[in-house]
Amino acid sequence: MNWRNHIETNDQILVGKPIVKGTRLSVEHIIGLLAAGWTEQQILENYPRLSTESLQAVLQKL
Repeated sequence: MNWRNHIETNDQILVGKPIVKGTRLSVEHIIGLLAAGWTEQQILENYPRLSTESLQAVLQKL
């Protein structure tokens, strides 16, 4: 999987921070959730616009 298919930067969204395409969720925010102990399942349940593939792309970007 190519993470570039799921993550983008746009100067007009969150001051150009990397985000998951089609959302306003920053990669930084998702990593913070994981660091706080959230499971992948909890993230997907709480952010239904995220796909399993986009979450895997965030993890791959680490």
